[in-house]
Amino acid sequence: MDPATESKRTVWGKLRQRAKPLIHSVRGNGGHKSPKIPRKRQDKQEQWKLDQGKRLSCSVPDVSRLTETSPASRGSSTPVPDGLLNVPTISSDWTIQRSVNGSHVEEQDSFLEASDETEEREPGSQSTEEVPSQQVLEDSTEVRESFSFSAFLSYFFRKIIGESQRELQKSYLLCINLREGRDLVIRDRCGTSDPYVKFKLDGKTLYKSKVVYKNLNPVWNESFSYPIRDLQQKLDIKVYDRDLTTDDFMGSSSVVLSDLELEKPVEMVLPLDDPNSLEDHMGVIVVDICLSVRDGDSKKNVRNTNLSKQQKSTKRLSESLKKSQLWTGVLTITLVEGQNLPVDGQGDVFVRFRLGDQKFRSKSQCKRPNPQWRERFDFNQYLEGSNILELGVWSKEGRKNEECYGMCEVNLSMLSVNKPQLFTCALELGRGRVVFLVTLTSCTGVSVTDLCAPPLEEANERDNMLSKYSLRNSFKNVRDVGFLQVKVIKASDLMAADLNGKSDPFCVLELGNDRLQTHTVYKTLNPEWDKVFTFPIKDIHDILEVTVFDEDGDKAPDFLGKVAIPIHNGQMISCPLKKEDLGSFSKGTILLELEVIFNPIKASLRTFNPRERKFMEDNPKFSKKVLTRNVVRVRNIYRAVNQVLQSIKSCFQWESVQRSIIAFMVFVLTVWYWEFYMLPLFLVLLLIWNYLQIASERVCLELVRESERKGLIEKIHMVQEIVITVQNLLEEIACFAERIKNMFNWSVPFLSNLAFLVLIIVTVITYFIPIRYIILLWGINKFTKKLRKPYAIDNNEVMDFLSRVPSDVQKVKSKAAEQKPVVR
Repeated sequence: MDPATESKRTVWGKLRQRAKPLIHSVRGNGGHKSPKIPRKRQDKQEQWKLDQGKRLSCSVPDVSRLTETSPASRGSSTPVPDGLLNVPTISSDWTIQRSVNGSHVEEQDSFLEASDETEEREPGSQSTEEVPSQQVLEDSTEVRESFSFSAFLSYFFRKIIGESQRELQKSYLLCINLREGRDLVIRDRCGTSDPYVKFKLDGKTLYKSKVVYKNLNPVWNESFSYPIRDLQQKLDIKVYDRDLTTDDFMGSSSVVLSDLELEKPVEMVLPLDDPNSLEDHMGVIVVDICLSVRDGDSKKNVRNTNLSKQQKSTKRLSESLKKSQLWTGVLTITLVEGQNLPVDGQGDVFVRFRLGDQKFRSKSQCKRPNPQWRERFDFNQYLEGSNILELGVWSKEGRKNEECYGMCEVNLSMLSVNKPQLFTCALELGRGRVVFLVTLTSCTGVSVTDLCAPPLEEANERDNMLSKYSLRNSFKNVRDVGFLQVKVIKASDLMAADLNGKSDPFCVLELGNDRLQTHTVYKTLNPEWDKVFTFPIKDIHDILEVTVFDEDGDKAPDFLGKVAIPIHNGQMISCPLKKEDLGSFSKGTILLELEVIFNPIKASLRTFNPRERKFMEDNPKFSKKVLTRNVVRVRNIYRAVNQVLQSIKSCFQWESVQRSIIAFMVFVLTVWYWEFYMLPLFLVLLLIWNYLQIASERVCLELVRESERKGLIEKIHMVQEIVITVQNLLEEIACFAERIKNMFNWSVPFLSNLAFLVLIIVTVITYFIPIRYIILLWGINKFTKKLRKPYAIDNNEVMDFLSRVPSDVQKVKSKAAEQKPVVR
C-alpha cells in the first residue's frame, strides 16, 4: 500500500476517534440512511454540486463533463459514490453507525467510509468514458477532504470556544447568615460596646449589619446573598463599635472562598484578631456560609422568574415576614424595686430591659440602696422570638456619664399563662438585686391579611368581636379594651427617593408599642398595598401612626411621610403625609380605612391607669424650633390666665357697675350657701358652656402653627427674646421658693418673728370664726375698697411680705464680711 495512502488512513482514523463524542452529541444514538434518488435526478444533482464546488474553491478542477467512472489503475467496476464531489455538511451529511463488539462501540461517518473504500479499490477497474479518472479521483478526494476537514474543524472549535465561554461565564452565589458574636471586646467607657459587622470583598462593602447596642454577645440573625465570579477572592469580616464620632475597630477575620465546598452549608466560628491590639482574645463571630453554583440556565430561569416573584410579592406578604411580625402572647412586666444597690455619689439609677429587639428603659430614681420604681410595661412574645429577658441596672451622672452596676438574664420559656411569677435577680459581682413580676397572657387580635378577605367581613368574625367586647363582658380581661382593623389601600404622588426618580415604598403602622408593616412595592410613586391589619387595643386614647418609608437595601430606610390618626370609626379617608415631627406637610397622600370595636367601660377604666410609655425614648436634644413652640404655648396660657384675673379685678374696680353688682351678689350667695358638691357642679356647667360655644361656632379652636420663615437677624433676636423670657421665668420661680424657705429658716429674724406672730393670730381667728365668714369678710373688703378709697393702690399683702425676704442670691450679695475686733 502507498505510504501516502497509509498516512491518510491513519489521519482519518485518528480524527474519527476524536470526533466520536462530538458526533454522538450532535446526531444522537441513532442513524439515518440516505434516500434513493432516480438516475436522471441524480445526474442533475451531480451537475449542480459540481457547479457549487467550482464556486467554493478555486483549487477544484473543471469536472463538469465528467460522469461516474472508476480509475483504470484500480481494475474495479465499483462506481464512484454519488456524494463524492459533494461538500459534506456536519449536521445533515454525517451518518452514525454503531456496532457493538464486547464493550467497544464504533461510530463511523458515511463520507469517511466512502474515502476509505475509494482508497482500498484494486487497480484494473475500467471506466465507462475515456477520461483521466485517476486525476479526477485524486482532485475530488482532495476537495472532499478539504471541505470535510474544514467543516469539522469549524464545528470542533465552535464547540470548544462555546464550552470555554460557558466556563468563563459560570458564577457562584454566596449566601451568608450572620448569627451572633461571643465575648467581644469592650470599647465603651460603660464596660460594653455597640457592635456591628461589615462584610467586604476586595475592599468593597457587600453588607453592613444593624447595630446592637450595649452588648458584648450580640445576636443579629441577618442573612444576605451576593454573586461571585472569582473563587480566588477573600471575604473579610470586620467588626466595629458604633460611636458618635469615629467607630472603633473591634477585630476582623477572613474566609478564602476557594476553600469552601459547593452546595454545602457550613457553620463557621471565626476568631477576631487585630494586629494593632494588645488583647489576646477579641471574641468570635458565628456565621453560616453556603457557596452554590449559578450556571447560565439557572441565570435565565432566575431572570425569567424574578418578574413573576416580584409581582407576587406585591400581592401577598411572604410567610417569613408575617411570622416575624405577628405575636401570640403579651408579657406584662412590673418592675418593683431594687435591693442593696451600691450608692456611690449623687446621680440617678435606672433599669434597662431587653427581649429580642424590644427594649424598655425605666424612670430614673435617686441613688439609694432600695429604690422603688413600681412601673409596668408590656413586651410582645413572637413565635420565633427570643425567650431570654436581659436586664441591667445603670447609674447616670450628668448627660452622658453612665455606669453599669450589673447585668442578669431570665429564661421566660417556662412561664404559665395568666399566672404571675415573681423574680428576684442578683446582679453580677454581687452588686445588688432587682425584683420584678412577669405575667404571660395570650393574644389573638393581631393579623395581616389581603384586602379581599378582611377579618371583620368574614361570616362570624364580626359577631364574635361584638360579643367579646359587649357590656356583659366588661370585667373580663380589663386590659383588652377593643379591636382595631386598618385597611392600608394605597398611596399616591410620593416623594422620589432614588436616583431613577422612583421609590421603593413600604408602610409601617404603630399603635402604642405594637408595630406591623406592609410589603415593599418597588419602583413606583403610587404603590398599592391592599392589606388589612388588625391590632388589639390597650388604650382607646392611643394614636395610630402610619409612616411611609423607602427601602434602601442594606442601609436604613429613607423617610417619605407620616400621619397620626386618633382611633375612631370612619369611612375611607385620604390623609396628606406630613414630615417626621408632624409639623408641616410632606409630599403625597395615603388612603386608609379604620374600623373600631371596643368596650366603653373597659376604655373608661383604662383611662385612669398610667399610660403606656414607649419602649426606648431617645435622650431629648436641643431644638430651637421646639423651644420657640414651648415658649409660645406657655405665653398663651399665661395670657389666658391673666385675662381671667383681669376680668375678676375689673369687678373689684367697678369698671362696669352692672357687672360688679352681679359678681358681688353671686360671690355673697356662693360663699354663704357653699357646699362641696358645688365645685364639680361648677366644672360641669363650665364644660356645658364651652360645648355650646363650640357647637354654635362662636369659638374656633386655634392650633399652634409654625412661624413663617424669617431672616437671620430676626432669628437671632427671636432666640435672644426666648432665652431672656425663660431666664426671667426661672428666676422668678426660684426666688419665690427660696424666699419661703428663708422665711422659715430665720434668715431675717425680724421677718420670721413677724410671720410667726401673724400665723398665731390667723390660727386663733380661724379657730373661733368659721372660714365661711372670713372669706365673706375678705370679699366684702375687696369689693368695697374702691368705693371707700377711690385712689388706693391695689396690692397683694402676702406677695408684698414675701418680697421683703431675700433669696439665696440676694443673701450672698448682701452678706457683709466678718469684721475682726481691733486690738489696741
